[in-house]
This record gives sequence, structure tokens and C-alpha cells, in this order.
Amino acid sequence: MDRAEGAHLVYFADPMCSWCWGFAPVIQAIGERFGEDLPIRLVLGGLRPGNVEPMDDQARAEMRGHWNHVQEASGQPFDWSFFQREGFVYDTEPASRAVVLMRRRGMAEALAGLHRLQRAFYAEGLDITDRDQLAELAAEFGFDREGFRAGLDEPGTLRETRADFTLAAQSGVSGFPTLIAGGGTRDYALLTHGFQPAQRLLPALERWLAGRGGRAA
Repeated sequence: MDRAEGAHLVYFADPMCSWCWGFAPVIQAIGERFGEDLPIRLVLGGLRPGNVEPMDDQARAEMRGHWNHVQEASGQPFDWSFFQREGFVYDTEPASRAVVLMRRRGMAEALAGLHRLQRAFYAEGLDITDRDQLAELAAEFGFDREGFRAGLDEPGTLRETRADFTLAAQSGVSGFPTLIAGGGTRDYALLTHGFQPAQRLLPALERWLAGRGGRAA
């Protein structure tokens, strides 16, 4: 990972990762608890980028099982009408590119955009593999629809998104959500690889900050 000064978190996530949707309230709780003392850097991990194969019955059944587990663990809402779709191609790259475009305005905007896309897909049944739908959601944040849609396929957006995927792979991150605490060039600590509730993770963050002489908000 590149150098980042001061205590911070690196959050590896994907907009179409159901466990990341389950983890969304935890990320919100971290922001509310620690604020600027512990800024969060979002890295798009690349769950299934570039996938071109439609989901079959087995894939839908496996996904339904994941959604059930996420809902049980987190209490997050789901729109189960998703499983009535035929021929859905689970390509996570367009939504990742959308978050990258939002991130150019800052990490706070990126995290808010990630959450909006997650809610749209999981709780509202919207298709966030569709570029027109992504542009509509981005317009809620003040983006120009046409400009945003065009930006999704610009070479620079593609390079920036795939650089995130590469960083995740080089960091040894193979699943999402993954949250890493950092405080310098090599001072990194894995906080969680997978879902953890806030009541477990917040005390761990308190201990980590205390151990390195940091303070909480």
C-alpha cells in the first residue's frame, strides 16, 4: 500500500457484495464514533468485474443463501424480487466505476455513493449494472446525468477502477468487506476480513488507537 500519514482505515468493498451491504451500518457507526480522527479510505475490490455469463438457477440459489445469512446477521433490508429476473449478468465493474467517479469529489462522497448504490440494488431492486440507472442515482448527488454516464466508459475511469482492483489483489485481499487500520508506511493491522457487527469492531478500533497513542473523537 502507498504511504498515508496518521491513523486511518482502508476499506476494501464492492457495491454488489451482499456482505458489504450488511457491513454498511458498521461503516456508518465508525464514521459517527471516530469522525476525522479515523478517516476511511475506500478501495474498490472487484468482486466480479467483467462477468458476461447470465446467472443460472444454481447461482441464484447460492446468492439467495448469502442474502439470507446477511439479513440474519445484520438486519439489513433486501428486495427479494431480484430472484425473479431471468438472464441477469452479475457484472460488478460498472457500479465500481460509478463509485470511482464519485470518489473524485472526495472520500466522503465515495462512501455516500457506495451506500446509495448498495441500497438501490439490495433494498430497492434497481439494476446498478445499467449505466442509465447509475447516472440517475449519481444525479441525486448533483452529477450531470449525461456527463456521468459518459464518464463511466472513459479510459481514465477504467484505469482508476482497475488500479483499485490491483491494489486489493496486491494487498492480499480476496474477500469483502475487508477493513485494515493503518498509521504509516508499514504500520497496518487487519481488523476484519468479512462481516463483524459494530459492537465487536468499535472496541477493537478503540484498542488499536489506544495502542498507538491515538485518541477517539
